[in-house]
Amino acid sequence: MTPEALSGLDLLATAVMAVDARLAIHYMNPAAENMFELSSKNVTGVTLNELYSDNAMLVAAVDYAYANNCSHTEHDLALSLPGRKLHLSCTVTPFGLTGSAGDEGFLIEFRQIEQQLRIAREERMLDQSEANREFIRNLAHEIKNPLGGIRGAAQLLDRELERPNLHEYTRVIMKEADRLQSLMDRLLTPHRRPQLGQVNIHEVLERVRSVILAEYPGRIVIRRDYDSSLPAFRGDREQMIQAVLNIVRNAAQALAGKDGPASGAPMGEIGLRTRIARQVTLARRRYRLALTVEICDNGPGIPEEIRERVFYPLVSGRDGGSGLGLTLAQSFVSQHRGTITFESAPGNTRFIITLPVAESANGT
Repeated sequence: MTPEALSGLDLLATAVMAVDARLAIHYMNPAAENMFELSSKNVTGVTLNELYSDNAMLVAAVDYAYANNCSHTEHDLALSLPGRKLHLSCTVTPFGLTGSAGDEGFLIEFRQIEQQLRIAREERMLDQSEANREFIRNLAHEIKNPLGGIRGAAQLLDRELERPNLHEYTRVIMKEADRLQSLMDRLLTPHRRPQLGQVNIHEVLERVRSVILAEYPGRIVIRRDYDSSLPAFRGDREQMIQAVLNIVRNAAQALAGKDGPASGAPMGEIGLRTRIARQVTLARRRYRLALTVEICDNGPGIPEEIRERVFYPLVSGRDGGSGLGLTLAQSFVSQHRGTITFESAPGNTRFIITLPVAESANGT
C-alpha cells in the first residue's frame, strides 16, 4: 500500500495503524493519534513491543493473521497507557506496505468497546441487585419468625424469676432480640415502593455529612465539591440518605481501622463531589440528563479478593461488618433507576452513584 493510499485513511472515524513485519509503526491516522494520544511522527519506526508492555493479545492477533493470510478480529483487547487502560476490539489485515515481494505489513483497525462493557456490567449489576433483594427478603423472613419466639420466652421467664439479679440476663435477651427485630425490619424496607418527591441531592449529602461528623468528632475531614446548578430529581429522600450514608460510613470505618471511632488519632479524608452528566444509559434506558455523586476516601482500599463481590449480601472486608451496607445502597439506587460503580486502590477508593434527573431520551 503506497503512502498515498495510506493517506486516504486519514478521513476514517475509526483508529487505523499500519505496521511492518517487525511490528514497527509506519502510519497512524488522526483517529488513532487521538485514541492513543500519540503523534504519528513521533512513533514512526517504534515497535508495538516498545510502545505497549501488555501487548501479548495484540501480537497474537497479528501472528494469526500472518499465519493464515487472512483478516483476524480480537474482540476483547486491553492496552495500558500512562494513567489509563483502553478496552478495544481490533481487526488485523495483512497487506503489502509497498507492493514489493517480501515487504509484508499489517493494517490494524481499533474500536473502543468501553461503552459496551459498561452497559454489560450495569446489566449484570441490575440482575445481581434483584437477586440480592430476593435473598435479603427471604433471610429477613426466616429470622423474624424465631425472633418472636425467643423474645416471648425471655419475657415469660423474666416474670417467673424470683432472684432480682437474674433479670439482667433475660433483659439482655429481650434487648438483643429487639435489636435484631429492628435490623430485620430495615432489611425488608427496600421492598416497599419508594415514596417519591422532589429531592435535592446536596441536602442528602449534608445530612449524611452531619451524621458522620457526629460519629467521628474531630477525627475525620469531609471535603465538599458541589455543583450548585444541579436540579432536583424525583426520588425517595430517606432511601437516598440511607444509600449514601451506607457508602460514606463504610469509608469512615475503613479510615478508622482497628482503632474505631473512640480513638483520638487522626484518620483521613472523605470527599463528596457532584456533577451533571448528559446522554447516559442507566438500567438499559437512555437519559438526556443525570447527576453523579462521587464519594472518595484515602483509606486502604477494598481488598482485591472481594472486589467482584462487594455488592453481594454478607460480603465484608471488615472484621465485624454485616456485609449488608453496600447491598442495601445498591438496592435503593437501582429502585431509582440509577447505578453504583467503584474504583479502588490503596489510598484512593471512589464510589460513583449515577441517577437520572430527566425523562429518558425515548420519552419514557
